[in-house]
Parts: sequence; C-alpha cells; structure tokens
Amino acid sequence: MKGSVSAPLAAALVASAAFAALALPVGAETDGGFLRLLPEQVPFKSPLGAGPSQAVIYGDPSKPGVYVVRNRFPPGAHSSPHFHSQDRHATVIKGVWWTGVGEKLDFAAATPLKAGSYMLHPANGVHWDGAGDEEVIVQIVGVGPVTTTPVGPRDAPDNWPKPKTD
Repeated sequence: MKGSVSAPLAAALVASAAFAALALPVGAETDGGFLRLLPEQVPFKSPLGAGPSQAVIYGDPSKPGVYVVRNRFPPGAHSSPHFHSQDRHATVIKGVWWTGVGEKLDFAAATPLKAGSYMLHPANGVHWDGAGDEEVIVQIVGVGPVTTTPVGPRDAPDNWPKPKTD
C-alpha cells in the first residue's frame, strides 16, 4: 500500500466514521448540551489497524446535518486522489499537511499547510493530501450526507516520503 489510502481503505474509513458517529466519543464530558473532549480522548480508529485513522467528533457524515471529524496521517501516509460530494472545511491541527489538486499524485507539486492553516475542499473537487516526515492531524467540518469517491492512480509516487518505521 506504500502509505496511500486505497479505494477499499477509503470506503472503510467512511464506513468506520458512520459507525463511530452513533455515540459520543469515549471520555467526552457533557454539561447542559456542551461537549468537551481532550486531545487524548479523541477516538481515532483505523479500519485496518494501521495507517491513516479517523475520529468522528460530532454528528454523522453519512446523515443530514453538521459533522466534525479528525483525520490522522502517520509520517509518510497519504490519500490517493479523490473527491467529496459536499464542501468540506479542513483545518490543520498538528504537523504539516501536504495538499494537492487534480488526479496526479505528486509530492513535488504538493502545497504544505502548517498547523492553524485552513483549506476548502469544494464539492466534486479532486484532491489528495497527507503527511511528509511527521504525523499530521486535520479537523474537517461539513454538512452530511457526504460521500468520498476515489479517482485516478492508487499507487504512491516514487517521490512521496516513505512511512517511518519506529
């Protein structure tokens, strides 16, 4: 897999997000409708037990309404080109997120976004993204239902940083 998110993995991430959205995150505190969640309480899950993972913080991306998810990419991991059926608003929480547009996955063409940066993924806009040599966490806000459709090549380009093995 070379650190990329294949079509089956992308589908599994979406499915795991829908499943995880059925309940509040473990350890979340509620108080009169307010929800508090510490960073160590974010329930990241990877459908294959390794590689990119996702946590549903609020809502359900597969149902109508606002949702908030976080995606975590280990060093060297990235998505393959894909698009979403609805606009998505992404904010980098940790690390440097390498982003690109179009069907050609090319690290040399990626734009680095440091923590605190924002990116709009317009509906049906083909893009790809991931981590360089450090872990990346991105928070995404959108309105469901949303679908993710893979497009273009699925293999990692030769110039994308390889995942670290610690």
